[in-house]
Amino acid sequence: MDVKLGYLLPTREQIMAGDPSTRQLLDQGKLAADLGFNSLWAGDSLTARPRHDPLTLLAATAAAIPDVQVGTAVLLPALRNPVVLAQQLATIDQISEGRLVIGAGIAGDMPAIRAEFTSAGVPFEGRVGRFMEGFRLCKALWQGDPVTWDGRWVLDNATLAPTPYRPEGPPIWVGTGADAGIARTAKHFDGWFPIGPDLETFAARQQQLESNATAAGRDPKDLTTALYMTLCIDNNAERADTAINDYLQDYYGVPPKLMRQIQACFGGPIEKVAEFIRGYVNAGASHVVIRLVGDHRSQLALLAAHRDELCG
Repeated sequence: MDVKLGYLLPTREQIMAGDPSTRQLLDQGKLAADLGFNSLWAGDSLTARPRHDPLTLLAATAAAIPDVQVGTAVLLPALRNPVVLAQQLATIDQISEGRLVIGAGIAGDMPAIRAEFTSAGVPFEGRVGRFMEGFRLCKALWQGDPVTWDGRWVLDNATLAPTPYRPEGPPIWVGTGADAGIARTAKHFDGWFPIGPDLETFAARQQQLESNATAAGRDPKDLTTALYMTLCIDNNAERADTAINDYLQDYYGVPPKLMRQIQACFGGPIEKVAEFIRGYVNAGASHVVIRLVGDHRSQLALLAAHRDELCG
């Protein structure tokens, strides 16, 4: 299996540190690309976890750094008008010449996220329906033909430009761990992009994805399975584990134990990190997106130097 490695740009972390500049983000993205990483990613949030806008940043990243894929990890499309979103995504796909991947989710049910939806003037309830209809509308508009639509949004013979670089549009990978979400992904989308959790559960859900794809008349091999994980590489495993706990507490504002129940996290020496990643690769992950805790530059170099051990 040709396993790809991705690097999550620390957009949230820089805002938390009081640094709104983007130069360092682009520099770190270029370093990752130069080290052989296949993709660069940006997360999405408005008020729940303030950070740089992922679409604007990825447009700049795609223009500045050639060859690597760029993607959202993950986008919350329900927060956006899908007509506007379709134009933005098509433009980024043109800028990147077909290197955009749309990682997308419906958003978890937490008070801060409900407040975020309210701040954007979007009802939190019914977000699954908005997610599904919104992407159907995006795909219709991406064809370049006049679209008439009568649903949550109304269009009368409207045409949008530009069309995406790829005629079928950018691939959409859905971040979900729920049974219904996996079934929707297997039937309608291009990939599955969970944030964890433990290896045993991931493996079981991967089998579920494949079974659902087959039942929907699709070849499971046509779907990408990606995985978003949080790592801290340190020869002192206890120190690495503590660093992850502190990071999760600061990032989410909830007990780290709760986040570790739903997220793939690991801290320790590179040999153990490689073993951790290989477990998920052997269970079906073909694209691993890594969020780093600690010094990013040194850890990116370590991951690149041990790539064969990570993905072999």
